[in-house]
Amino acid sequence: MKRRTLLGFGLVSAMFASLAAGTASAQEQRFISVGTGGVTGVYYPVGGAICRLMNQTRREHGIRCSVESTGGSVFNANAIKGGDLEFGIVQSDVQYNASKGEGAFADSGPHDKLRSVFSLHAEPLTVVARADAGITDFDSLKGKRVNIGNPGSGQRALMDLLIAEKGWTNADFALAAELAPAEQSSQLCDNNIDAFAYTVGHPAGAIQEATTTCDSRIIPVEGEVVDKLVAERPYYFKAVIPGGMYNGNPDDVNTFGVGATVVTSADVPDEVVRAFVDAVFKDFDAFKSLHPALANLNPEDMANQGNSAPMHPAAEAYFKEKGWLK
Repeated sequence: MKRRTLLGFGLVSAMFASLAAGTASAQEQRFISVGTGGVTGVYYPVGGAICRLMNQTRREHGIRCSVESTGGSVFNANAIKGGDLEFGIVQSDVQYNASKGEGAFADSGPHDKLRSVFSLHAEPLTVVARADAGITDFDSLKGKRVNIGNPGSGQRALMDLLIAEKGWTNADFALAAELAPAEQSSQLCDNNIDAFAYTVGHPAGAIQEATTTCDSRIIPVEGEVVDKLVAERPYYFKAVIPGGMYNGNPDDVNTFGVGATVVTSADVPDEVVRAFVDAVFKDFDAFKSLHPALANLNPEDMANQGNSAPMHPAAEAYFKEKGWLK
């Protein structure tokens, strides 16, 4: 009887020890979130690709990564500043303005703790118009119903700047819609807007939807104002959207744009950033295969281009070890 009692106490003790160990393990696991954009854009699947790679090796680093669909670049930068996100994908111009306290961040001031991690794919400003709307270039958007982007998005920040540089206001449009990326293609094809502007990597689901659902055209964005912006601001560059990529658009289209970049905060620990970066570059070919917009990336460009905020020390150390940082 005494032996059974002792055995029972032993089993109970072992169970409590096991539960305690499991609780400790759960407490030790870290959770991080990556802010992206609308689900029909490129940011969301790219953020998902990074989290997928991180979660495959979470037993090594104890970090679980989740991807969040958000309002876009400006939202992500502000959420990182507020501690609501650990990482975010933002346009290169938004990274610059957030770190300097300019543009959309003029009222809140510089984000002193914003840190760059690496850059990603190019994002041309892509203007898509209904074929029957009589829109042939950016200037012919005047007087039309145009989606300029939802507040908090990088495309809205770029459109606000371009409109101001042209001396326009939103009143120069018949309608200045503020639709999220997931809504704009259907609204175009339902004839509720004449055109939308979207900064996005290609190929993009939203552009494919618009060009296959209804007769629509990608419109060039070029001229003196664009030349001036590209010359004055290092985070803008001219770009070409290849002909034949989308239905009904056989010719190359000239435009300009930004780059997608990944940012974090100086408050995010070195070991977390190191695990994040390592997940991407440990099997870089696998990462590039996860979305067509990533296919032409190379590590040297990702370490050296488009990163206007100071680089996080862990990312900087990683790139120096690999010999990629100039």
